Amino acid sequence: MKVTKDEVYYIAKLANLHFTEEEAQKMSEEFSGILTHFDNINKEDLDGIEMYSFDDKPLRLRKDETQSFENSKNLFKNTKKMRATAIEIPKVVE
Repeated sequence: MKVTKDEVYYIAKLANLHFTEEEAQKMSEEFSGILTHFDNINKEDLDGIEMYSFDDKPLRLRKDETQSFENSKNLFKNTKKMRATAIEIPKVVE
């Protein structure tokens, strides 16, 4: 399934995000790839597989590692309001 740049801009507008032309093109390609992956999964034949047949297998967990982000100004450039190091959001429930 192909996602156009116009659809990316529409979704960005709903989420109050701003993208450059290059970022919108990249997002369009990434969304298209994700939806293509879902289409491939839908084509798989899962008739003989029970829903909970994998419960007895142990989970493979990765080690948690913290990473610092040096450019916090760039990270929060799309926020409207900041309070110290937190994003301030408008009250939605009274």
